[in-house]
Amino acid sequence: MTSRRQTALAGWRVLVPRGGAWGDSVAAALRAHAGVPVIAPLINFASTEDPHALASALEELEGGEFEWLVVTSATTVDVLMSQRTKVPAATKIAAVGETTAAALSLAGYRVDFIPEGDNSARGLVREWPRTSVRGRVLVPQSEIAEPTLVAGLTSLGFDTKFVAAYRTVGVPVSERIAADVASGSIRAILVTSGSIARQVSLQLAPIPEGTTIACIGPRTAFDARAAGLAVHIIAEYRSAESLIESLVDYALELSGEPGDPND
Repeated sequence: MTSRRQTALAGWRVLVPRGGAWGDSVAAALRAHAGVPVIAPLINFASTEDPHALASALEELEGGEFEWLVVTSATTVDVLMSQRTKVPAATKIAAVGETTAAALSLAGYRVDFIPEGDNSARGLVREWPRTSVRGRVLVPQSEIAEPTLVAGLTSLGFDTKFVAAYRTVGVPVSERIAADVASGSIRAILVTSGSIARQVSLQLAPIPEGTTIACIGPRTAFDARAAGLAVHIIAEYRSAESLIESLVDYALELSGEPGDPND
């Protein structure tokens, strides 16, 4: 990494909207570029309002009723672990991206398919193995998940079953964080999902014109604009690394020192 990139975010306070291991990792990446992370979780996860439906679907899964299990988030992995779910050897597991795949592997689940390009529901459907048997697929997701994945797999000829695995709930930010955003002392806000975008709009709008909104991918950018946010950065790949690199490139451009593609 060149010295320009190492100091690209000097003076930038960046709101990191999730905590835990993800938030710590992103905070470390920001510090590596001289940024100042401000961790302020805007969402949390709660149990599904229909635990019986979830238990029934997972019982079918353990009974070998599904050819595929599709996992779209580390939170779903947490649900599988909390329910002590055992996936039969004959059932294949697809992960929407590397982060989810890593969470599955860490939890002891194997991963049979990961899209190589776009780490999103659309990317997963687009790259789905065309030789796959068109059987039943279980998709446990947030209760407010977009129907993109279920609709896409159904269009490929699968008997696709969605089950709500958890709820996404908003977490109020502190008055200090809200005041820092309103004053413009927060230079950038990372937006990593539609749920985050809606909480930013609900809790922190209006966002000062000088505050940079950085979105993790095109779908999140769409959701952010739908929530009334002005989007300045769209990461090329749906990953934290791509999001931080895009922010660094943007900061260098603002400073009049565009980054070297070979950096």
